[in-house]
Amino acid sequence: MSALALVVTISAFLYFSSEIPTTKNIDKVQLQVPLRVFSREGDLLGEFGDKRRDPLTYDKIPKKLVQAFISAEDDRFFSHIGIDYMGLTRAFLTLLTTGERRQGGSTITMQLAKVLFLSSEKTYKRKLLQVFLAFKIERELSKEQIMELYLNKIYLGNRSYGVGAAAHVYYGKNIKDLTLAQMAMIAGLPKAPSRYNPLVRPKRALSRRNYVLKRMLELGHITQEEYDTAINEEISSTRHKLAVSIDAHYVAEMVRKEMRDKYGDNAYKDGYVVYTTIRSKHQRAANRALRQTLLDYDRRHGYRGPLQHKPLPADASLKEKESRLSEYRRTIGGLEAGLVTSVSDKSAEVYLGDGIDVVLDWEGIKWAKKYISETRKGPRIKSAHDVLKPGDIIRVEKRPNNKWWLAQVPKVSGAIVAVDPKDGAITALVGGFDFFDNENNGKFNRVTQARRQPGSSFKPFVY
Repeated sequence: MSALALVVTISAFLYFSSEIPTTKNIDKVQLQVPLRVFSREGDLLGEFGDKRRDPLTYDKIPKKLVQAFISAEDDRFFSHIGIDYMGLTRAFLTLLTTGERRQGGSTITMQLAKVLFLSSEKTYKRKLLQVFLAFKIERELSKEQIMELYLNKIYLGNRSYGVGAAAHVYYGKNIKDLTLAQMAMIAGLPKAPSRYNPLVRPKRALSRRNYVLKRMLELGHITQEEYDTAINEEISSTRHKLAVSIDAHYVAEMVRKEMRDKYGDNAYKDGYVVYTTIRSKHQRAANRALRQTLLDYDRRHGYRGPLQHKPLPADASLKEKESRLSEYRRTIGGLEAGLVTSVSDKSAEVYLGDGIDVVLDWEGIKWAKKYISETRKGPRIKSAHDVLKPGDIIRVEKRPNNKWWLAQVPKVSGAIVAVDPKDGAITALVGGFDFFDNENNGKFNRVTQARRQPGSSFKPFVY
């Protein structure tokens, strides 16, 4: 029987040999790493690319995480030669007894072969090619190299590819800072990233995590005490956005365009890192200066009214308040949306969402004379009732000493550039009030794209 199986295997290998992709230089596989833009000090300004990836070398991957993946996907990984005969036999017997062709018996090496070289179609031919590729990969790479490639390449949901990116996406942590339970949660994802996604299916994800922990205990990778602690840990996954350190989106976009023009689509996947001349301290100061100047200028022209008004019952539920705010939740230029819940003579109470209420005192309301035109305002207001009503959706600005003021997104915009006089290096650049304010053409960079009169800067050429 063994001889017959060997003959069949060799015959199949020879038959499909011309279709088996080459694995030459597999250890030099280019991972698709996004373009990252940094300030002079190394603060992240932006990241561009379809895939979130943070490649790690094998020695930087925690041993417990490797063991979690082995327990979940391939417990004989370090002893087999690329395929798991027992797993394949189980899958074959299932096919014979039930007639169902299920995904099964795939080792980590086979999964890597599929990710690197094959399509996701489920055919016998593809499965055979996957087996032969696994043999070739095992001959050309060490187990540690295979595991490193796998853990950096595997898709783990929410645009995260590899365990480094998954740690940031689901937990906002570096891989070395994950708890055992969090490692087990990530290790449970390859089987079905959408089905076991802890952000959208927490109950299924918890069940899968607990299975991985149980397998780790059974295989001797963790102690009973470690298991008991991890199994009782609550799900702590939340969606973590890109951790941009400095608000310099206009600068990041300028770099993105320059890199795209120079390198094409490869700019987004070849792992380019760009350091700019931006100084983080200068950029923060420029952001504050421009926004505050525009807000002050806009206030001097009067109040244009709420974003929306709909009468609010005195006994409105928390659910109704959240629903009213849902359309306006995005912060614009530091201004948060709020729902006016009550108004007194010289103050108003505003709900900001997530159970947070703030008070606007008279100092933060009295500026709001009615806007009539660019040159005209209404009379001075005498009460908060002249401006605000329960049910108004408004914008508010947080001021020093935890004070809150009524605010509005300015209709006028502006730009600021700071240049080092020694060498002409740009140390800060802001192209508008808020890059993401789509209603007011926020992505238009008024530094590089706007046309303007030269003004007094032309005088040196005259005189």
